[in-house]
Amino acid sequence: MVSYSLDLRKRRVDAVERGVGTKRALATLFGVHASFIDKLLCQKRARGDSAPVPHGGGASAKLTEPALRILTDGVAETPDARLEELGAQRKKTARGAGSHSTSCRGVQARGLTRKKDHTRRRSGSG
Repeated sequence: MVSYSLDLRKRRVDAVERGVGTKRALATLFGVHASFIDKLLCQKRARGDSAPVPHGGGASAKLTEPALRILTDGVAETPDARLEELGAQRKKTARGAGSHSTSCRGVQARGLTRKKDHTRRRSGSG
């Protein structure tokens, strides 16, 4: 998501501080929500400016580079392995998260494709 420019932020705060209109009316005029105007004013009081705050980060990746290498090797060795099997293999060797969705994200991040071997019968498929 792209933040509003510093110029637009300053104009919104200046309009409220000059008393041009109510916060709600100015929010409608500028095409933003009234809570955004409140946020800008609170930020200006706390920090002294209304510049965008840098992104706070996010969740760290569960798949480290060694775990991604193990996943890549697993797909190369057994290209018809299910995601659950790849996750279990990675969990054994790298002591990392072994969920289906984590394996799927790793396979997609590496651009790997898995090919099913239709000639091989799985146990229990009778």
